[in-house]
Amino acid sequence: MTHTLIQTSDGSTSLYNPQLNETYHSVHGALQETMHVFIKNGLYLFSKQPISILEIGFGTGLNALVTFAQHTSLGQTIHYETVEAYPLTWQEASQMNYPQLIDNSLSSIFQQMHSCSWNETIQLSPTFSFKKRLQHFQQINDTPTFNLIYFDAFGAQVQPELWNEDIFKKMYNALKNNGILVTYAAKGSVRRALAAAGFTVERLPGPPMKREMLRAQKN
Repeated sequence: MTHTLIQTSDGSTSLYNPQLNETYHSVHGALQETMHVFIKNGLYLFSKQPISILEIGFGTGLNALVTFAQHTSLGQTIHYETVEAYPLTWQEASQMNYPQLIDNSLSSIFQQMHSCSWNETIQLSPTFSFKKRLQHFQQINDTPTFNLIYFDAFGAQVQPELWNEDIFKKMYNALKNNGILVTYAAKGSVRRALAAAGFTVERLPGPPMKREMLRAQKN
């Protein structure tokens, strides 16, 4: 499949998936969306702590790269696992301008994230281990391992099967007690599915041009 390179409103790049008629990030700002949803309302809650993160949808690698860029200043040691069923090629991912926008020294980290072997843990730094899992989301069957989940699948309007109670039960089971799931989504159906899976769900202000997002906690 050929993806189309786009530039979002904050100057960061993304890709358009013609098969789904969907973009990988908000057209109103890919980097701003990641910072608001996953970093400020997720990662920042675990400042000064060693944590494990599970990302649902590796995509262009933006969430992983920004997490790496932020974790040192937050005093964190992170084990990061990311699940993707339909990975991009490095040729596609290399078009993304994220290292240039964040920190040019991250170019090699970004390439390692995309080029490393699947299903093997690598050490990107003394405080950041990384593992890509080539896996359909429906196949996830983790025991309580993670403190934080970035739920960043394509939207429920194009892939509703990824936003139902069964999927969120898998997320609930993968989290440790008091673990957090954050997502850009705010649809009522998503909120109800999270609650049915056992989460306590709160609505938060969304990223630019989006009224709300969701954060869910395993009690």
